[in-house]
Amino acid sequence: MANDDEQEQPTPHQESEPLVVDADTPLIAEVSEDVAATVGEFMDQAAAQNEAAVDELPETKQHKPISYISFDQVSKSFGSFEVLKNVSFCVNPGETLCILGRSGVGKSVSLQMLLGFLKPDSGKILVAGEDITTFSENQLQAIRRKVSMVFQSGALFDSITVGENVAFPLRERGDMEDDQIAQIVKGLLEMVGVAGMDTLLPSDLSTGMKRSVAIARALAAQPEAVLYDEPTTMVDPLMGHLLGNLIERLKQQLHLTSIVVTHDMRFARKLADRVVFLHQGEARFFGTMEEMDRSDDPVLTEFLSLDALVLPV
Repeated sequence: MANDDEQEQPTPHQESEPLVVDADTPLIAEVSEDVAATVGEFMDQAAAQNEAAVDELPETKQHKPISYISFDQVSKSFGSFEVLKNVSFCVNPGETLCILGRSGVGKSVSLQMLLGFLKPDSGKILVAGEDITTFSENQLQAIRRKVSMVFQSGALFDSITVGENVAFPLRERGDMEDDQIAQIVKGLLEMVGVAGMDTLLPSDLSTGMKRSVAIARALAAQPEAVLYDEPTTMVDPLMGHLLGNLIERLKQQLHLTSIVVTHDMRFARKLADRVVFLHQGEARFFGTMEEMDRSDDPVLTEFLSLDALVLPV
């Protein structure tokens, strides 16, 4: 039998009371003590970089930074099918925009155009003050270092481990030692709620865990903005709640600009500073959640009424 001196000491994750997580809970609160300093410094760098990025944006006539992302009369068709028709909206620095609408209205297409995977037929798309509409692939690579996307599928590399997936953007930098990369990977996985899963393959994970790992990999790139494609689809309510809290904390503490494509109105109400509602290729509404609730647009009113029926309180 072990004596008192030999009794096992509690680890940082064996608190006597569970951690209450809200938007103000520091991102490194769930991170182990042995890597907290390195991860905290990495997060502080990201936050400072994002604040500096706002200062670098061109200013409006009112001497305020322009929107970080904007669509200006954007249209996109596939054959005879018009996915988007003269759609306009914008996202200010540090703001979260939710794109709402039924399936097939161009929500995910909008995200793909923001990263240059698809080109608009007409109109302009601006990211970080630059019109990316006619950018070359090399120019788009620079934009993709500023804007990361969390795909609905996770889009992880299947042939390498979870830890190697998260380490990938860190290794691409070329300025970090292996032990520093290992510490940041461990801390990021703990931060997003998948601690200790670094040696697993993506195929070993649930849908919600894959999305958490995808967020960790996005954060490893220290982006200025993150695009989330249906983050709560096919995940259980608890995981959806955890993902929502995490996205909110990233906005508050890293000053991240975010776009969230979602069908989940509760999720949108939790996160959105503003929303854009797409219907039959058009932006039927763009504004705050409060303004949306006051809207008398019959299509939007029907959408909200049907949502209330399928999501009872």
